[in-house]
Amino acid sequence: MKDLATVAATGSTNADVLTAARAGAREGWWLRADRQEGGRGRHGRHWVSPKGNLYATTLVRHRAVDPPAAGLALVAAVALHETIAVHGVTATIKWPNDLLVGGAKLSGILLEREGEAVAVGFGVNCAHAPDLPGRATTSLAAQGCLVTPATLVETLAELFARWLARWRMERLAPVRQAWLASAHPSGTALSALLPDGTVVDGLFVGLDGGGALNLRLADGTTRVIHAADVSLL
Repeated sequence: MKDLATVAATGSTNADVLTAARAGAREGWWLRADRQEGGRGRHGRHWVSPKGNLYATTLVRHRAVDPPAAGLALVAAVALHETIAVHGVTATIKWPNDLLVGGAKLSGILLEREGEAVAVGFGVNCAHAPDLPGRATTSLAAQGCLVTPATLVETLAELFARWLARWRMERLAPVRQAWLASAHPSGTALSALLPDGTVVDGLFVGLDGGGALNLRLADGTTRVIHAADVSLL
């Protein structure tokens, strides 16, 4: 894979890819690290990054004619879900792009943007399932899948490129459809922690046309969630 660089260790593959973007790196370039020393998840959480798991980021250059960049979160989730399935593990997507197996977290995705450069970062528990306070975790190895990070990223790069091209050509609709087919079922009870600290509990009733989360509240109204830390109830 000619557009993949691998390093033994780095602070953050996302940060490195954004640095490369500022220096003119082209879309489709991937960086994989055996270990991250400053990996992070959404809301600035530290991402535990022992050797043996996948830490990889690719560069997307968002064009003026592209659909809204927020849809890339769903593109990444669908591509990773399909990648895991290729290697024999069935997972469920939790909005917007975590993969769960039996309710336990298998992976996370973090998108960061500078201008038209979008770093799409993937963290997958291949060999190890780190301890996260209040959250169950699992790994591919625990599911009987012994794929290496080097092999996994090859599959992921191919499938992400396919879904990215489809998103550009057909807009968000087919990505949204694939996401819904791979997600927790309608009626699943979810809790959404909003950026301002407000907690909204409700039942999952799908996505709006732009990929935002729809929650049916206790009073029967529907709340559209554009940004939140979501957990299963």
